Amino acid sequence: MNRAGLGLAALAVLTLLRLALAAWLPLAPDEAYYFLWSRHLQAGYFDHPPMVALWIRVGTTLLGNGTLGIRLLGPLSGALGSLLIWRAGEDFFPGRGAGLVAAALLNATLMVGVGAIVMTPDTPLFFFWVAGIAGIGRLVARQEPRWWLGIGAAAGAALLSKYTGLLFVAGIGVWLLATAPGRASLRGPWPWAGLAVAFLLFLPNLLWNAEHGWVSVLKQGSRVAAFDAARAAQFLAELLFGQLALATPIIFILAICGLWRLGRVAPDGLPLLWLAVVPGLVFLEHVVSGRVQANWPAVLYPSGCIAAASLPVPALRRWLPAAFALGFAMTALVYAQAVAAPFPLSARADPVALQFAGWSELAAAAQASAKQSGAAFITSDEYATAAELAVEPGGVGIVGYDRRWSYFGMPAAPVGAAGIMLTRRRDTACPVELGTIPRRRGATVISVFKICRFVAPAGSVLLPRR
Repeated sequence: MNRAGLGLAALAVLTLLRLALAAWLPLAPDEAYYFLWSRHLQAGYFDHPPMVALWIRVGTTLLGNGTLGIRLLGPLSGALGSLLIWRAGEDFFPGRGAGLVAAALLNATLMVGVGAIVMTPDTPLFFFWVAGIAGIGRLVARQEPRWWLGIGAAAGAALLSKYTGLLFVAGIGVWLLATAPGRASLRGPWPWAGLAVAFLLFLPNLLWNAEHGWVSVLKQGSRVAAFDAARAAQFLAELLFGQLALATPIIFILAICGLWRLGRVAPDGLPLLWLAVVPGLVFLEHVVSGRVQANWPAVLYPSGCIAAASLPVPALRRWLPAAFALGFAMTALVYAQAVAAPFPLSARADPVALQFAGWSELAAAAQASAKQSGAAFITSDEYATAAELAVEPGGVGIVGYDRRWSYFGMPAAPVGAAGIMLTRRRDTACPVELGTIPRRRGATVISVFKICRFVAPAGSVLLPRR
């Protein structure tokens, strides 16, 4: 079997493994929340545009409301995105075998190894970002301006996934303005036609925001805190060390070297450079005033992996075996911890436990407490916990009273009804405390929730059940 055949076989095995893990692993709180979005499809939500809800609806329509249905398009888009990166690598650097290497490097990162299993807005954003890069690769290789329409469609879909998609448009814009061929192309209609396609796809979310006080645009655009030099240094260190871990160290270094080389000796690769530099500068600027979440820089990885694959062959031959071994080994350790927890980590140090463990038992205990106390409903002062309670079985209804729930067309909860609220916040007022419920992974306590008597305020809604 040739290298291409081996690559396709490895991708098929990896996709099957990811599908199996997607079916087995319980839903994380944000996934439960986005599943509730999918039960009420609309053009926008309090937090993000609607693409993740559409993807979940497709999966659950095909396979039902289980975890595999909710996550189905994650592993599948990871596989298709790998093929697109493969194609893009060949288009940007023909004859070097860069496509297969780029796809393999991307799949060896811990970010993609985990991100291809869970379903969040970053999942469709990453796929459409990759699709946009593949469209640019076709444009560079074929010099056919009609590819601008496909690039625009990918950009619009990325914007419908997460507002970070705007950085894709900005990166393309800087590339065009910074190069003579790019400026020449702007005198023709095709780049503008691509921009129009992106705008038309994104328009429904803009109209939804206009009707709802620009709530999600303002929420995502107002992530600013006061400047503090010490905190900024801490956030910068977290960003750098976090990406070293999530890209895995050797791939991170190869990507930096590849991007640096693009700016000096590979003019055809300049789109890749700007699609990494523009978002990267935005994230670096953000650390001045706030923390950059670990998943945000994922959009830099496709450009970085293709750039790494373009490095001279002797350098690649020296480092690729170690890069693949370390990357896939780190991912395998995370998968093992998710399945069997072989490492005795504390709850605070185990991200798998923090996200996935103990929710079913917590929901069952809350249902039992509600029935024992005669509560009419269960709620939580955290939207993610309320979503987890809603996706677990039980006869007592789940109520949401956070502001974000008011943007759904859900049935109103009976005002004045008495229920119970779960909270893990020490400063939450609890006039009548009915006890506590621990959330555990095995014998390890992850967090402890107080059970408080609670009266549903006006605007509360009944959450849909799974």
